[in-house]
Amino acid sequence: MQLSGFNNLKKALSFSFYDFVIAPSESEKLSYIEYINSRYSAKKISLLLEKIVDIVEAEVLHVSMQDYEPYGASSMILLGDIKGSGVDMHLDKSHITAHTYPDFENENGILSFRVDIELSTCGEITPLSSLNAIFNFFDTDIVTIDYMVRGFTRNEKGEHIYMDHTLNSIKEYINADILQSYKTKDLILQNDNIWQLKLLRSDMKTDEYFSPDTRLSLEDKRDYMKQLNAEMLSIFNGWRTK
Repeated sequence: MQLSGFNNLKKALSFSFYDFVIAPSESEKLSYIEYINSRYSAKKISLLLEKIVDIVEAEVLHVSMQDYEPYGASSMILLGDIKGSGVDMHLDKSHITAHTYPDFENENGILSFRVDIELSTCGEITPLSSLNAIFNFFDTDIVTIDYMVRGFTRNEKGEHIYMDHTLNSIKEYINADILQSYKTKDLILQNDNIWQLKLLRSDMKTDEYFSPDTRLSLEDKRDYMKQLNAEMLSIFNGWRTK
């Protein structure tokens, strides 16, 4: 599609990644918190965001990061694609942010950790191209992805253009070997340029949700896995819990 002038369509991509673990004892809970603080520190998340910046062919302008006590982290990167010099320079990208939301206070011993990432770009590149890199970084059981295109640009005839690429489903940008591990649910509002994809892990392996040192019996593990499944379905479908 031949456009006239600068493509100023805003493409906004946001994801929520949920990771779960079963930690009935205080020591197991503390071990998981220690793992989360190390694996998803502000510095490590910032390195991921900088990798995404490379994927969307942008340039890091400024990085701000913060670790919180006793847990949690945030990172924000301003990004741009600087062309020319002096008065010819203009910013045609925007920003990317990440925030973590640990939930370690569940009385039934099912703990969760959520990471929200928001990426906003302008120009020809679509932020959907970063999806596989993000999936490869996070251990995740539930994912919600929202994609929205806003604003307009013009073609060479001066006509309004509200979408500059074809998109039937967000799944088109995710590798098949990733998708096969999940149950998926698509929401497509094509006329409004809104897409949503929700993913729920379907290849759950019981031992991956427990500490290697757990003393729970197989029967206890099965009971906890039933509770975990109910918790995950509640979040995936937006159901209220009792």
